[in-house]
Amino acid sequence: MKTHLCFHIFFIPFYLILLSVSGQCQNDQQSILIQLKNDLQFNSSFSTKLVSWNTNVADCCNWGGVSCSSTGQVIGLDLSNETISVGINDSSVLFDLKNLESLNLSGNNFNFTQIPTRFGSFASLKYLNLSNSGFSGQIPGELSQLSRLEVLDLSSLFSYGIRSLRLEKPNLATLVQNFTTLRGLYLDSVNISSQKSDWGESLSSSLRNLEVLSLSNCQLSGPLDESLQNLQSLSVIHLALNNLSAPVPEFFANFKNLTVMKLGSCNLLGTFPNMVLQLQKLQILDLALNKNLYGSLTGFPINGSLKSLVFSNTNFSGGIPESIGNLKNLSRIELFKSNFSGQIPKSIQNLTQLGYIDLSSNSFTGQIPSFQMCKNLTHVDLSRNSLSGMIPSAHFQDLENLVSVDLRFNGFNGSIPSSLFSLQKLQQIQLSNNNFDGLLPNFTNPLLSSLDTLDLSSNKLKGEIPRSIFELRKLSILLLSSNNLSGTLRTVDFQDRLSNLTTLDLSFNSLTIKTSNNIFLVNHLPKFSTLKLASCNLSKFPNLRNQSRLLTLDLSNNKIEGNIPNWIWEVGSGRISYMNLSRNRLTGFEEPYNFRDLFVLDMHSNYLTGVIPIPPQTATFIDYSNNLFNSSLPESIGRNLTYAYFFSVSNNVLTGVIPQSICNASYLKVIDMSNNQLNGSIPNCLIEIGSSLGVLNLANNSLSGQIEGKFPSSCGLNTLDLHKNHLEGKIPESLVNCMMLEVLNLGENHINDTFPCSLSKNTNLRVLVLRSNRLHGSVVCGQTQHNNWSKLQIVDIASNHLNGEIPKNCFNQWGAMMNDDNGDPPEKKHLSFNVLQLSDYYYQDSVTVTVKGLELELVKILKVFTSIDISNNQFSGVIPRTIGQLKALYVLNVSHNRFTGSIPPSMADLSQLESLDMSSNKLTGEIPYALTNLSFLSVFNLSYNQLKGRIPTGKQFSTFEYYSYLGNKELCGLPLNRNCPGLNIPKTEYAPTFQESKNGYDWQFILTGVGFGAGAALVTGPIMLTKKGRHFWDEYTNKLVMMICLVLGIHYAPYGLFEEDEDDEKETLYSDVNSDESEFESEVDQSKGRYCVFCTKLDFTRKQAIHDAKCTCFDRTKLLSTSSSSSSSEAESPFTKL
Repeated sequence: MKTHLCFHIFFIPFYLILLSVSGQCQNDQQSILIQLKNDLQFNSSFSTKLVSWNTNVADCCNWGGVSCSSTGQVIGLDLSNETISVGINDSSVLFDLKNLESLNLSGNNFNFTQIPTRFGSFASLKYLNLSNSGFSGQIPGELSQLSRLEVLDLSSLFSYGIRSLRLEKPNLATLVQNFTTLRGLYLDSVNISSQKSDWGESLSSSLRNLEVLSLSNCQLSGPLDESLQNLQSLSVIHLALNNLSAPVPEFFANFKNLTVMKLGSCNLLGTFPNMVLQLQKLQILDLALNKNLYGSLTGFPINGSLKSLVFSNTNFSGGIPESIGNLKNLSRIELFKSNFSGQIPKSIQNLTQLGYIDLSSNSFTGQIPSFQMCKNLTHVDLSRNSLSGMIPSAHFQDLENLVSVDLRFNGFNGSIPSSLFSLQKLQQIQLSNNNFDGLLPNFTNPLLSSLDTLDLSSNKLKGEIPRSIFELRKLSILLLSSNNLSGTLRTVDFQDRLSNLTTLDLSFNSLTIKTSNNIFLVNHLPKFSTLKLASCNLSKFPNLRNQSRLLTLDLSNNKIEGNIPNWIWEVGSGRISYMNLSRNRLTGFEEPYNFRDLFVLDMHSNYLTGVIPIPPQTATFIDYSNNLFNSSLPESIGRNLTYAYFFSVSNNVLTGVIPQSICNASYLKVIDMSNNQLNGSIPNCLIEIGSSLGVLNLANNSLSGQIEGKFPSSCGLNTLDLHKNHLEGKIPESLVNCMMLEVLNLGENHINDTFPCSLSKNTNLRVLVLRSNRLHGSVVCGQTQHNNWSKLQIVDIASNHLNGEIPKNCFNQWGAMMNDDNGDPPEKKHLSFNVLQLSDYYYQDSVTVTVKGLELELVKILKVFTSIDISNNQFSGVIPRTIGQLKALYVLNVSHNRFTGSIPPSMADLSQLESLDMSSNKLTGEIPYALTNLSFLSVFNLSYNQLKGRIPTGKQFSTFEYYSYLGNKELCGLPLNRNCPGLNIPKTEYAPTFQESKNGYDWQFILTGVGFGAGAALVTGPIMLTKKGRHFWDEYTNKLVMMICLVLGIHYAPYGLFEEDEDDEKETLYSDVNSDESEFESEVDQSKGRYCVFCTKLDFTRKQAIHDAKCTCFDRTKLLSTSSSSSSSEAESPFTKL
């Protein structure tokens, strides 16, 4: 322990004084020592002190570890690290050395024996060190008699559970009651739990001169008693690994002599007092692993003494102040996995003593400072932040002591700093998951490099791999996957190079790997333990027969065809544990084959046929999905899934029943047998399997019968998908036990039940699909069964026999449909199930939704996608206005029901809505004009209702076809071929398209108009100068005006001012108008005035206005009184009023 060492060094002058006054050893003392040596059992090969105890050296005061007083009495004995195992007990001659003042037996192994009680007989003892010596049991109360003791060390680096030392009877208070001169107390890993929370008071009442308090891992509890502030001499406080569950007291800032404070992993609470950071003598501050401790770094004192600052795994937040540059002695900064943010201060570049900096897993932004002045720097970890920008090569220039650089998972761009490739002591370069681009730098002196890890994966690097990389003799790990690297690599490139390389990942680039069967070349390849060549344009299996150490092999996403050779299972001397051959063109297995002891076997997305292979008994991950296996599942397959946690055979052609033995796989987290031809019933044991199973997907098979069995109270299911089978009976009420359930899909079965109100308690439910069953009755649940589905995002209960009204408060708790962001981290925006917390394996949920009559399979269910489909039922009553709260809803289908009343105006608040189907109901009233504000609406169907009035126009509504409104006899206006009476036109708010100039003119608009006008003049001028051209122009204008008038409900008579053939006037253009218009002709209001359409024209040949004497004027018709825009009925006609 470092604190031990620091304090023990403080006592070195004391030991030197003892040695300097050493006299001639007395005979009786020498005899005692010789007998002690004879009684002790130790390994002479590792002894450095006891082996020197020899009577040939007359003066025992010169023996190793022995010091004497001026009178020849042995007063100091140091037998630390002498491998002593036996010989120290209450009968030992050691206790005949009555004058001992210092005794050190640390670092030995006394095999968990008890501390002899006679240690309390050393009346003169000032220093006792029994640390890390394997003593066990109750600390004897006799030690409390050592009243002159200044240092007591009974600590251990580790806790040995019930074998650890403990203080019960006597307790801590009794032990220290006579230690009035004690300055250093080390009881680390001693069980003091019996003292409860009054240990602080026990110490402060007896140990007023205490300077070092080291009680880490002592099972102490909080709070930190106020009486501790009486220990004003404290310079070291080490209380780590105790569950104090308390805040750090403010009075800690009053310990002016404090140099070391270690409170790591103490479950500290509240806010850390910032004044502690202002202590001038404080050198080490360690608060790591206190996730409930809050605080910030507000500032550091000028010329502060801090050397080590460790706040990792806390809840400290805010930025690092520029004043950190005041800490000229700072050598270590560890702030990883906290909540720090902001930019890394540039003043860090002035910390010339800095040797270790870890700011990983925070939210730092911006560019990084230069470390060029930090010549002692050995370790830099800035990974998993939001840092960005280019990194100048000078930032790492001439850092000759640098050993490790980790900048992974940031947003750095530009070229990789080339200075990193010239540092000879550098062992690790980890820059993956950034945006570095350009070419890979060359190593300036690869033969002298110490580099063992180079991780540049998941960037945008391009070009060929430099030849200098193949000359890095110590390189062990090379990861270049997921870049844009190109070129061709051959077996010869690795010949007698990279001899220490064990891990190689070149996956997902534009590389081409050309392998050779040349035995000489193959024999001189590096001995890999991990080889990943996914998406490397391989067309055949590389020759890996001599890879005797290979454990992980990934050849996925290539073009390998044919059978899998049987020798592949023997590589790694049969010890290969990870095999990924997915996404190739493999068709079968070369016989005979033996899977050996694989842990991961991934064969998905090939063309494998025939009998499905039985996985090895050691397998934990098996994926046979997306192949052509056409056998039944072996009855004994469950015995080979004893340790499996993932098993997928989906999307094959499997037949037969699900074997009962599958239930022997008690560790399975994912079972996916969907999209096959399995029949029979679902084994009860799959329902009752317990807490381990997270995903059960048996969808799209031919399973029948009822869902038997009871979901246990420990049910851990996240996804249950049984849709598209022939299941009958009821929905198990025991599903309420599956409190983790997120996806429930029982659609397209023959389930005959009422709405499952009991699921209202499943608060994690996100997807509920019960469509196409035989559900009946009301969806109204009892008062105690109000749903709490705050995460629900997809509801599909379509095509059942449900009836009654939709409760008004039904949507009040559906929070995920109310907000655009449900609070999940940005990196997790789709539903999935983590198979293992510490791995990259996850199961991807999928669901089929119906949009515009089409079934769409959402392979990734985005957490922002929301949908409600209650169509094809017998629901009645009005649609609740509360549906307008679902502002994040994307799809709504309530078609083919019996809803009445009007369309709720609140639906205009569904700002994200893209698909709305309310067809085939009994809805009445007008279409709310506010629905035109639904700017994302692309699918809209109100057909076959009883709606009336004018169809709103503008925005998205101008894109909908006539069939969106069919079957509503009283609807009028476009796109229906039915005019509305009157001229009421809904008003729309003015939204300027172009920015007006300061003088009020929109010059962009004016100039555009002039341009179009000039162009039109050039085209129409020649036409209007001829008689035939004028005739063509009149015909075109008449048709154009007719269409405009039909839209506005204005009667129109064509005009033929320039026509020579009078017979053309006999025909009218009303022949295309729907016959329904006749019902409006009797509603002419004579009081509204008369309007003529285009009775005045501009004759381009005469350049003057000419009035047509033959023009016929018609009375303006009234608009329907039910028009949603009745306020515009008095608006002036846009045409000439006569």
